[in-house]
Amino acid sequence: MFFVFSKTIGYLAMPSNVMMAIGLIGLALLFTRFRRLASWLVVTSLVLMAVVGYSSLGRLLLLPLEQRFPAWDASRGAPDGIVVLGGAISPNISVARGSVALNGSAERLTVTAELARRYPNARIIFTGGSASLDPTVPLEAPLAVKEFEALGVPHDRITAEEQSRNTIENAVFSHLLANPKPGERWVLVTSASHMPRAIGAFRAAGFPVEAYPVNWHTTGRRDASELFVSFTGGLAMTDYAVHEWFGLAAYRLTGKTSELFPAP
Repeated sequence: MFFVFSKTIGYLAMPSNVMMAIGLIGLALLFTRFRRLASWLVVTSLVLMAVVGYSSLGRLLLLPLEQRFPAWDASRGAPDGIVVLGGAISPNISVARGSVALNGSAERLTVTAELARRYPNARIIFTGGSASLDPTVPLEAPLAVKEFEALGVPHDRITAEEQSRNTIENAVFSHLLANPKPGERWVLVTSASHMPRAIGAFRAAGFPVEAYPVNWHTTGRRDASELFVSFTGGLAMTDYAVHEWFGLAAYRLTGKTSELFPAP
């Protein structure tokens, strides 16, 4: 129930969807006696979309998330295991085209393959089933295993967890599979902006992990004043950032995590 509710509310709360809804309501009201309100709604929708699309709002929202956890410190030595979160593969396209289709989060897989070569004794757990509400969408884990093998990671080193649908379940099921012994060090690989929510989920599951953020979308604090040249790029980044902030709030308010904004 939480999965369905959070996915639905999260989708409806996306800024681009909200602004589009305002505009569509305005267009519908143009043919009624509420023409003045309709005009106001249409203009408001267009102004908001322009501001969000071209301003630095998306970067301002994403920057605190990506700055929260620093790059992993390799000087501490080899980890005992690596957990990588799903979300780097487009399952429907992969199955339709007969080839693993990576998306914008591909570094989750490529960096994990690099770590696997650098630390040959580290166990690898890929966790990710399907985050879709559509039960017919293919699972991601089998496709990830195929891609890891193509990247040179031996099949017997990979443990695939394919039941999880969200970050909380990623943490719980990974913990069960890893069964970490006292003193073991496990690295968590996921997108930098997603790391705060992921760390909070893993802490709540009782699985201490070290953050290995990848897939940054910002260069640093100087991005705070940089405008977008691409209108759609600004909208997409704002949606992406709001999704993470919404996820952090939802997890805390529903008791899934004990911290609103987890830190190192």
